[in-house]
Amino acid sequence: MSIVIRNLHKQFGDFVALDAIDLSINDGELVALLGPSGCGKTTLLRVISGLETADIGNIQLNGADVTRLDARQRGVGFVFQHYALFRHMSVFENVAFGLRVRPRATRPSEVQIGEQVMHYLELVQLSQFAQRYPDQLSGGQRQRVALARALVIEPKVLLLDEPFGALDAQVRRHLRRWLRRLHDELHVTTVLVTHDQDEALDVADRIVLIERGRIAQVGSPRQLQDKPASLFVSRFLGEVVHLKGRLHAGMIHIGDARWAAPTDSAVAEGPVDVCIRPFDWQWSLHRADDALPARVVDARWLGGRCMVELAVDLPGVDYLNAEWAQSELPECEPASGDVLHLRPRRLALFACQ
Repeated sequence: MSIVIRNLHKQFGDFVALDAIDLSINDGELVALLGPSGCGKTTLLRVISGLETADIGNIQLNGADVTRLDARQRGVGFVFQHYALFRHMSVFENVAFGLRVRPRATRPSEVQIGEQVMHYLELVQLSQFAQRYPDQLSGGQRQRVALARALVIEPKVLLLDEPFGALDAQVRRHLRRWLRRLHDELHVTTVLVTHDQDEALDVADRIVLIERGRIAQVGSPRQLQDKPASLFVSRFLGEVVHLKGRLHAGMIHIGDARWAAPTDSAVAEGPVDVCIRPFDWQWSLHRADDALPARVVDARWLGGRCMVELAVDLPGVDYLNAEWAQSELPECEPASGDVLHLRPRRLALFACQ
């Protein structure tokens, strides 16, 4: 089921929640709506579902205009952050609820309901808990029940609103990988709202990064990380070292350092913002006229990588971070007090804001 959104606008009083949103989602794709709190991502999800109505704009599902249809008529499944399970119902009855409330003409028989419910409970690996109640389950299990309840109605589109936000980090990591495997098996067009960059990078085919009600960039996780369209995108998607420099004759000048600008850069000469990922630094203990000198303040091993804090003599910058795997350490492990000479293997360049 494809989703096409054109010129979508939504306002609450004087607050513009969505401003001229244009977006196409392919059939069977898993897309993450990512952005800071209040950027409009949940509002966009609710408008797609029919739980909110757009002031202006058009929504199509598989070419059919559903802009004025309510949520029940759109054939979407919705999973909320806080499960929204019925505490007085068993797991089986929670999952069966969407089938039982259908009009009599389209309601499956009791035998069919039982078969469908158990099929989806097996799919989410909870068939053995069919007769338990929500309070007898862990948070991760409850969220899988909520997902089974959304899937049992066989939705054309699955919408997930911060589904793992209430869970601890370890459970969240496990469930997002499980969700990705489930999606690859079912191929249901899925839209996931999250504020967690790692979650979006881990599971999504494409990410829609939203800033103040507008789409800042759409692309694969690698495209957004390697080719950010703006300073906001670069700084939002993972840790980044942000430096001020000047661009002249194809060279970036930062302090005494001089680095070649990316060949595909269209930034005009003058003040520029330079963004470098901590893992994109190259270093040497040997002085070089074009390198940025930095003194090691702290170096430690974390998760198989050497994490280094460096002091630099630049206006407005006291410290910057770098990280390297063992195989990337060219001479020896950096130690406190060492002076490293840095060059970026890759950087993003933007006109100074």
